[in-house]
Amino acid sequence: MPKIVDHDKQRRIVAEAALRVIRQSGLERATVRRIAEEAGLSVGSMRHYFSTQEELFSFCMSLFVERVEERLENFQCEGPLLHDLKELLLQFLPVDQERTLEMEVWFSFSAKTLVYPELRKLSASVQDGLHKASRFVLDELAASKLAKPGLDVELETEKLYALIDGLAVHGILQRDRLAPERVEVIVEQHLRTLCADV
Repeated sequence: MPKIVDHDKQRRIVAEAALRVIRQSGLERATVRRIAEEAGLSVGSMRHYFSTQEELFSFCMSLFVERVEERLENFQCEGPLLHDLKELLLQFLPVDQERTLEMEVWFSFSAKTLVYPELRKLSASVQDGLHKASRFVLDELAASKLAKPGLDVELETEKLYALIDGLAVHGILQRDRLAPERVEVIVEQHLRTLCADV
């Protein structure tokens, strides 16, 4: 009887192997041969799951999107509101081992968005998600009457989005100067500047 292979499961195994190789050696050294070896497959069988390198990279990036979405779906509000909003924003920042790994590999992929159109779409999707999260934070502050009177929600959304995106970059590239604890303090203090009296 022929062996039944779970195609989706194998694709995920290959993608996880690719992420490990990229984390260890960088994206430029993540060859099909090295990824196949890490996944315990032959180069030929790899092509059953991903016909091109772009397809593999696209699937890997989609795993990141999936992980962030899963964390956001499972996010539990515990109160007070400012604490919850800060914790929500920290889901996008390299403040623990898992999120740091994701961000490191994500930046490696981001360089490839200039070459691969499919990766550009996924990257834009993640940026859109971060922008929506920033808008959600401002809307929540306004709805709860915590926001400063006359606060420009549109402008502050853009500023918050830029802050979180910038902290993600610096949290990876300047880790010695910008420790996770410092990142958390910056996010909390910025949220407080948006509030009337907190």
